[in-house]
Amino acid sequence: MRSVKTPTATDPAAPANPAAPGRPARVTKATAPADPARATKPAAPATSVKPARAAKPTAPESRLAMVRRARRINRELAEVYPYAHPELDFRNPFELLVATVLSAQTTDLRVNQTTPALFAKYPTPEDLAAAVPEEVEELIRPTGFFRAKTKSIMGLAAALRDDFGGQVPGRLEDLVKLPGVGRKTAFVVLGNAFGVPGITVDTHFMRLARRWRWTESDDPVKIEAEVATIFPKSEWTMLSHRVIFHGRRICHARKPACGACPITHLCPAYGEGETDPEKARKLLKYEMGGFPGQRLNPPPGYPGRPAPPLGSGASPGGEA
Repeated sequence: MRSVKTPTATDPAAPANPAAPGRPARVTKATAPADPARATKPAAPATSVKPARAAKPTAPESRLAMVRRARRINRELAEVYPYAHPELDFRNPFELLVATVLSAQTTDLRVNQTTPALFAKYPTPEDLAAAVPEEVEELIRPTGFFRAKTKSIMGLAAALRDDFGGQVPGRLEDLVKLPGVGRKTAFVVLGNAFGVPGITVDTHFMRLARRWRWTESDDPVKIEAEVATIFPKSEWTMLSHRVIFHGRRICHARKPACGACPITHLCPAYGEGETDPEKARKLLKYEMGGFPGQRLNPPPGYPGRPAPPLGSGASPGGEA
């Protein structure tokens, strides 16, 4: 076999890209001789690099797109919280009405811990209307604002006795005439005691409706009206439960657990809270965080633990 001498880096005659014997070396960009004119041209400074084009602003979401996104949120929350329910313990419309009035400015848990003794002593509107105010105040003291609340629940009990035959009415226009009863309380009672659809605009519902851009209003009545145009009436009551459940468990007011939220792909406010999954999981409340719920007597199918009775010292691990 004929031996071919391999050029070395020290051989001045060695081409950078050796060709086969008998064939001229192929000239490439790498082996082409430098152009003297180009060699003397100074390199462009780094600051002369053309800046990247700014991203075009996202087009505003259309009304139709918002409605579709809102309804998808509702469907996906139904999968996350198939057990969503009113978080006040009650056995009849009267108990639910009184409990809802007591829930103002406190947690449902604290109300649920307080009402067993109250209803044991005053089981009917007639009993509560005839009570000694100071005794009622003492029973409901743990819920806060107990003097004003005593006046409200005794007043509504007297109105039920005198104007409605001791029965809770099933009409919005009648309920809102009772002392201490507004639209929010009325819709809680109508939706959960009478099966009449209604949107419960509490602090959680207001916050999430704005975060999800269903509304820009901060007026509960306007929010109720605007949201009512997005969803079919048959969904109103359960929509309220799902949104409130999500607000209490994941989408908190001060520090939402964005990294643990199942609907981030639908949320225009993603990133307002903690996005790290591990840190976000530590922010979860109630059954989502492994803590007891708010009801001492939760309905069948609830996956969490019942709330502790008053004075047990156990922490519910949740917010209002």
